[in-house]
Amino acid sequence: MYICAGESEQFDFAKAVGIGMVDTAVNLTKICTETVPDEIVFIGTAGSYGHAGIFDIVESKSAVNIENSYFTAGAYTPMVSRETSLDTAPDSTGNVVVNSSNYITTDEKIARCYLDEKIEIENMEFFAVLRMAKLLEIPAKGIFIVTNYCNKKAHEDFLKNHKEAMDRLDGYVKAHAKKA
Repeated sequence: MYICAGESEQFDFAKAVGIGMVDTAVNLTKICTETVPDEIVFIGTAGSYGHAGIFDIVESKSAVNIENSYFTAGAYTPMVSRETSLDTAPDSTGNVVVNSSNYITTDEKIARCYLDEKIEIENMEFFAVLRMAKLLEIPAKGIFIVTNYCNKKAHEDFLKNHKEAMDRLDGYVKAHAKKA
């Protein structure tokens, strides 16, 4: 089953689950309890911390939930969570790690901190997708297209690149991905 955030990121072959981790968790749980899929494939846009380029398509089965303040000692948390798809080996190499939070990173110094931790891109929903898929024992992955770098121009570049990114991602999924 293909899913996407919805609103400005919709595809004719995907079910919308909402923007951000809360809406995604609630709506994906509802969808999956009504009809249990064999696999969940989340598709959407992502910001790059620096390695992936604009319009690069990145696939992942691994996500973390880290807030920027983690790197600046601006907050304390008893949890830094990591999720992987059920069908991903714990020591799997070549699996891009996605950070999910409720914001878009605009500080280049913080973006480099994510890269130092081997975290390559950010997407607001993916951690919730993997968490819910794991709880429901459904394999899952994400297919992302990079729309911007995580810097001061992140939102401006996202808006500038969004339409072309959506067209490219739609074509990629239809041409390369198996029906889920």
